[in-house]
Amino acid sequence: MSAGWFRRRFLPGPPGPAPRPPKPRASPVPYRRPRFLRGSASSPGPADTARRPDARPVRSPARGRALPWNAGYAEIINAEKSEFNEDQAACGKLCIRKCGFGAEDDQEWLTLNSEEFLTGHYWALFDGHGGPAAAILAANTLHSCLRRQLEAVADGMAATPPLMHLSGCCVCPSDPQFVEEKGIRAEDLVIGALESAFQECDEVIGRELEASGQVGGCTALVAVSLQGKLYMANAGDSRAILVRRDEVLPLSTEFTPETERQRIQQLAFVYPELLADEFTRLEFPRRLKGDDLGQKVLFRDHHMSGCRSYKCVEKSDLKYPLIHGQGRQARLMGTLAVSRGLGDHQLRVLDTSIRLKPFLLSVPQVIVLDMDQLQLQDDDVVVMATDGLWDVLSNEQVGKLVRGFLPGNREDPHRFSELAQMLIHRTQGMDDAPAGHGQVSYDDVSVFVIPLHRQGRGSAGH
Repeated sequence: MSAGWFRRRFLPGPPGPAPRPPKPRASPVPYRRPRFLRGSASSPGPADTARRPDARPVRSPARGRALPWNAGYAEIINAEKSEFNEDQAACGKLCIRKCGFGAEDDQEWLTLNSEEFLTGHYWALFDGHGGPAAAILAANTLHSCLRRQLEAVADGMAATPPLMHLSGCCVCPSDPQFVEEKGIRAEDLVIGALESAFQECDEVIGRELEASGQVGGCTALVAVSLQGKLYMANAGDSRAILVRRDEVLPLSTEFTPETERQRIQQLAFVYPELLADEFTRLEFPRRLKGDDLGQKVLFRDHHMSGCRSYKCVEKSDLKYPLIHGQGRQARLMGTLAVSRGLGDHQLRVLDTSIRLKPFLLSVPQVIVLDMDQLQLQDDDVVVMATDGLWDVLSNEQVGKLVRGFLPGNREDPHRFSELAQMLIHRTQGMDDAPAGHGQVSYDDVSVFVIPLHRQGRGSAGH
C-alpha cells in the first residue's frame, strides 16, 4: 500500500481576509483523555499481543505507542496527529478472516495460507468538533468494527451470487435464484458491513464519552480497497474525488442540514416533540418577523423538493427555524453545520435540554468504484480531504493541481505525500500561487492522496 498523506495545523501564511466564523462548538469542557485511551501508552490491550511470527512494531508518532504489525488482523497506523487536534486520520491493511477459520490457534496458519482470508486497504479521515475526543476514538475504533463486520460476511462474499444461508445449506432449491433476482452482489455485503461498522463505532463513542464525561462528535470519510473495488463511505462534509487525465469525478456527497433538509423536516413532522415547541420545521427565505403575520410568504415543507408554495404566516411560524442559514452557513437548530457523523450524543441546543442527536445520522453513503473496469494510469489518484481544503479549492482546481504535479515527478518515490503537502500549502496561499480567489483556510486540513493503479494491480481474489 502506498499513499500520500499530510496534515496542516496552524501553518503560517500571508495575511488574508478576516477568518470565517469558527465552527459551532458544544459547551466547552476541559479535555480529558477518554477512558478508552487511558493507559494505552504503556500497556497494550489484548489485541495488541497477537502478532505474526515476523511482526515488527510500528511506532505511532501521535501516541508514542508501539502498534503491532498485524494486531487483530488489521495493521492500522494512526497518522501523525496530536491528541489535541480535532482532525484525526488512520490508514493501513485489513486482513479479514473467514468465519470457518476464526480460532485463535489458527492465526499463524492463516498467515501462511493466504487463500483463507481476504486482504484490503483502509484510509480514514475524521474531522472533530466540540473537542478531539470523538475523532480520536473513531480513529482507534472504526477499523476494528469494520473488520468484525466484514468477517461476519466473508464466506458469503466468496460465492456468486452471495449465499442466502451462510452455512451453505439450501432450504429451498430456488434460493440462489431468489438472491440473483434481488440483484444482491458481493459488494452489497461490503456496503452493509461499512454501514454497520459506522453504527457500531457510533455506539462505542457514545458509551466512552459518557463514561469519561466528554462531549463532541466528528465527521468520517473512509475508503476501503477490497477485491478490485474501492468503497468510499462518507458521513459528514469531508470530500473525495477521483482525478484522472481527462476528468474529475466526485466520490462522495456532503451531508449538511441544507442537503438533507427533507429528511430532517420529515423527522420533525413525524416526531414534533423533538422540536420542544422552540423551533418551526418549515423553511422560509428568511427568518420571519412580527410584521409578516397574516401575509402570504414562500415556504417549503418536508414533502416539497425543488418547488415552493405560499402560506399565510401564523404565530407559530415566527419560531426559530429548524434549519437556518444557507450554504456553508446553514446550521441545524442554530448549532451544527453537519447532519451526519459520529458522536454528539450529549450535544444540546445552547441553554436548552433539546438534543440534536435524533436528527443526526451515523449511517454513511457508500459509493463503489470498480477499479478492475477502469484502464488505470500511473497518475490516476483519489484525493480525500477534510472540509478545510474544499472551503477554498474546488474539485476542478484540485484536479488541475494534481495533473500539473504528478507527470513531472514520476521518479520521486514520495511524490504522493509531496502532492498532499502541496495541496495543504495552497490553502494557505503558499507555493507562489494564491488559493482559490485569494481565499485562505483557517480550518484544520488533512489530505490523503491514493494512487489507484497500485490498488488495481493483482487485486482480484483477495
